[in-house]
Amino acid sequence: MAISKEEKAVRVALAQLEKDAAISDAAVARMNQPAVTPIPKSEPVATPKTVAQAMAEYRAGERGQTVPTGATGPTGPTGSTGSTITTGSTLTTEQYLAQREARLEAEAALQKRRSAYDLLLEQFNSYGLGSLVEGIKGLVQENVSPSEFAIRLRQTDAYQKRFGANKARIANGLRALSEGEYIALEDQYQNVMRNYGLPATYYTKGDMGRQEGFEKFIAGDVSPAELEDRISIAQKRVIDAAPQVKEALKQFYPDIKDGDILAYTLDPTQGLANIQKKVLAAEIGGAAIGAGLGASAARAEELARYGVTAESARTGYGAIGGGLERGRQLSSIYQEPDYNQAVAEEEVFNLPGQTKAGEKRKKIIGLEKATFGGQTGVSSGALSQNRAGSY
Repeated sequence: MAISKEEKAVRVALAQLEKDAAISDAAVARMNQPAVTPIPKSEPVATPKTVAQAMAEYRAGERGQTVPTGATGPTGPTGSTGSTITTGSTLTTEQYLAQREARLEAEAALQKRRSAYDLLLEQFNSYGLGSLVEGIKGLVQENVSPSEFAIRLRQTDAYQKRFGANKARIANGLRALSEGEYIALEDQYQNVMRNYGLPATYYTKGDMGRQEGFEKFIAGDVSPAELEDRISIAQKRVIDAAPQVKEALKQFYPDIKDGDILAYTLDPTQGLANIQKKVLAAEIGGAAIGAGLGASAARAEELARYGVTAESARTGYGAIGGGLERGRQLSSIYQEPDYNQAVAEEEVFNLPGQTKAGEKRKKIIGLEKATFGGQTGVSSGALSQNRAGSY
């Protein structure tokens, strides 16, 4: 999968830190090793000296001065004052060159650590997060390996707050997102919400660009596509639907409070499949209510399991409502088993018992025709014909 420009830039910066670590560590190790050039027999026995003392002698020599044995010079470029090398009161040419090379390498490593820090600062500044990196600036002078930069950065309070959802992801058994992935995901969430016209309060940025409302989505591993599905379900199928759908939803599921439908669908703790089931049941129930019929969550969910959709529910209940009351009257007149809504639903929606339901309808129609010389008062609706399979 292609990575974003932001994530690539951060990865390059962190890779440079890892590379610089080896250079820095090698330079420090070199300064701490004894000189390998044998000391001529004519020279006095070597006396251990600190790097600072040796550097003082070297610099004094460059100025044509003499530093007494045991004198202490300035702190070495890496800040290490306890390292020692084996030398006499006067450095040999080989020792002088080795020490000079080590000093230059240490200074180069320090400069590279600064460069790595500057690179990180530049990249995080592009996200508006430069303050996160500024908190570890002191590590440049503390002889901390560049590879420690990323580790220390992620341990700071500011970083933990800005990318707080990563902690929850790890607790949920998910991997932590890189900084680039995290920010790119926030941008995608924001675009989806803007496209659906949600208020800016849903994606307002706070300190360090943090969008607290998105943390639950990131922690719950909600993809931008899933977020769009959730918003679409709430807006198109409930909020903008016939009022009977919202009425059925509130009647069937009291835990969904009036005015909280969008918040309910956006809650990652509510599974998307469960939300879809409840909304479909509300659509089926809303169709029944709209036709002046009864509705219950259990029956609506049962019809949904048998493949009834919102559209087929509206058509089917329209047919049932047109003839159900007459069917009940005829059942009473001819003392036949009650032709009720459940029986009509079995026939119209192709449920188990469809055949028997059709036989009941035909029987009471036949009785009415016989009584009135081939005429029937039931000419439309559920009793007019077998509508099963017509949706």
